[in-house]
Amino acid sequence: MEFSTSLKENFEFRRLYSKGKSAAGPYLVLYVRRRQRPVNRVGITVSAKLANAVKRNRVRRRLREIYRLNEQSFVRGLDLVIVVRGRGVEAPYRVLEKETLSLAKRLEALQ
Repeated sequence: MEFSTSLKENFEFRRLYSKGKSAAGPYLVLYVRRRQRPVNRVGITVSAKLANAVKRNRVRRRLREIYRLNEQSFVRGLDLVIVVRGRGVEAPYRVLEKETLSLAKRLEALQ
């Protein structure tokens, strides 16, 4: 990813959940918070309750690739967290892509 890094720390996720804006769809919930930095930080969470490790990692890889391919469209200086809902684990790639971009547009995270 050209201008993005990963969110890794629990306190960063919790801060985003409490102080960020969110938008929800049937497959995903997207949290966004603006920062004064030139890079985006992205985190993806999939609950262990939803599926086994293979399926959780598959949906995580799909979402990471969706972000990577559309990275140029995102505003710089954001913290983003994508939370996968139950239906999102089995959703096709195109559906996840469409929903991710529509939620980002709703939160004004796209240029």
